[in-house]
Parts: sequence; C-alpha cells; structure tokens
Amino acid sequence: MKGPRSLLSLLASGAQHSLRHAHGQSSANNLKALTKHYEEVSIPVPWGHIAGKWYGPKHVRPILGMHGWQDNAGTFDTLAPLLPNHLPLLSIDAPGHGLSSWLPNGVMYHSIDYVHMILRIMEEYNWDKVSILGHSMSSFNGFVFSALFPDKVDTFIGLDILKPPIRNSKQIVDALSERLEGSMKLERRLRSGGEPPAYEWDQLVERLHQGSNKSIDMEACKYLLQRNVKPSSHEPHKYYFSRDNRLKTSQFYTLSLEVVLEMAARIKAPHLFIKALQAPYYEDKKYYDATMEVLRKNPLFEYQEVEGSHHVHLNEPEKVAHIINSFINRCRPL
Repeated sequence: MKGPRSLLSLLASGAQHSLRHAHGQSSANNLKALTKHYEEVSIPVPWGHIAGKWYGPKHVRPILGMHGWQDNAGTFDTLAPLLPNHLPLLSIDAPGHGLSSWLPNGVMYHSIDYVHMILRIMEEYNWDKVSILGHSMSSFNGFVFSALFPDKVDTFIGLDILKPPIRNSKQIVDALSERLEGSMKLERRLRSGGEPPAYEWDQLVERLHQGSNKSIDMEACKYLLQRNVKPSSHEPHKYYFSRDNRLKTSQFYTLSLEVVLEMAARIKAPHLFIKALQAPYYEDKKYYDATMEVLRKNPLFEYQEVEGSHHVHLNEPEKVAHIINSFINRCRPL
C-alpha cells in the first residue's frame, strides 16, 4: 500500500495528464499548493488508526480540526496557513474517511462514533482539555461533545451547522429503514471485492463539485481529493473514490428538541459559531432559533455570519480566518 506522499505524486501525475490541455499548466503545482508545513500522523485505535495532518509546533496542545461528512483532513488546507502561528492544528480524517482505517466489516457508522473518537485522541496524547474546530457534521459532533463533557473543552469553534438537526417522526423512521437496507446492499457490494468506478481527474473534480451541491469550488476540490482517491489498478490515469462507501448509510442522531436544548444549556466553554449565509439550515429554522436562544445565555458564546457556501472555510478561508483568529487569541493566547 502506498503512503500518502507517494499517492500524492501519483495523483499529481494523473491530474497533470488529464488537465494539461484544459488548463495549459501542470496541476502538480496546484496539488502542492499548501503554504504551511505539516506532518502526517497516525493515531492507533482498536480497529486500526486515525490519520491526520499536524500543522505547527509539536510541543503545544493543538486545535483539533474535524471535517464534514465524506470530506477529510484536507478541508482545512487553505485555512491552516492563516491561523495563529503559536497554536498547532491537528486536522484528522474521521474513521472511513481520507487515510484513516475503515470500521470493521459488519459495523455501521454512527455520529456518536466521532464523539467517542475525540476521547480516544485525548487519551492517546494525554490531553486533559481539548480545543475543537469542527465543520458541518463535526460541528454538531463538537456541540454534542461540548455538552456531554463540558469540563474537557476549553475552546469550541463550529462552522455552519449549529447542532444535530431535528427531524420529524416520519423522517426518522423512513431514514432508519432506508439506511439499514442500504447498509446491507453496500455490504454485499464490498464482499464482491471489485473496485469502484474509476474516473479521469477532471471527472473526479466535477463529481465532487456537483456532489456537494456546488458548495465546494472546482479549484478547491483538489484539497479533498488528495486524501479521497486512489489510482485504478485496471485503468491507467484514472482514479476511484477511496472513502468507505458505507458512510453513505451512516446513522445520524435522532434527538428531540428537548434533548438538544438540554445539551445547549450544558455548553460552558468559549463557543464560536460561524454561519455561512448561502448555505441551508438543514432543518426547520425554528429549531435552530430555539437552540440559539439557549446558547446565547452562555456569556462566552459568539455568533458570526459570513457570505459564502457551506464550504466557505475551504473556498474563501480569509472570510472566516480573522474571526477565528480573534476568538483563538482571546481563548488560547500566546
């Protein structure tokens, strides 16, 4: 199995082959566009490892960066260079995503797994506190962690999704049945052992862009694709999506509004939430507003809005960087 560096070289080569005529330049330079040094890390867990990118000094407890559903640690590639230099960032691939191990066969993914993962990472590094930067799925998992373990969180930054969305009874029952059936279909497909469909590099970019409802800009797709594809063993210059397909049938929280409001009341840490104005709320806004009302009772809660899509932190990181930096410098100064 090829390591992440050799894989990037292969991807750069393939991208160059696919895009040379379209753009008249090598995309290898684009794939190496990161301006801040990072080190690949591997965190042992009972089923394998959690992969991550550690930006900055190793002697300081980092901010733990966690991505959205089916994204990976590359989600913070463009933001990392803009964050304060005195604090490192550990951007991880959640199980089944990026370069991290998949969960064992026969096991379904559930949102609570990612909350438990934070405890595992804290234990591995012997942290008594954690600072969380979470986008989308990880923003609402950070919300849950901060409520369940308020004394373990010293800083929580959530991007675009405030909390676990509330669903009505029909939506919950329909989703449970669909995802359980879907998981069985995916297991049968995995047992066949065949490679997923392979695509040219520009097709991968287009599929990721469209699959995100155009939330991820075409130019920004490369940051996620670096850790999300593998070269096909059958078709030269083509690649397939390498994340665990079982993520498509992940089980998410089925919480009542009362439970979510109780969680909101328990969050005591400095808490910054940034809403992207061109992104949806992913639920009836009345539930969002009710939760905001409770969160505002925390004197350390801060709410900000920015123009941009659900992935504004990746597409236009400068729009959120100054807000995050001001918050970090107050909560975890040099």
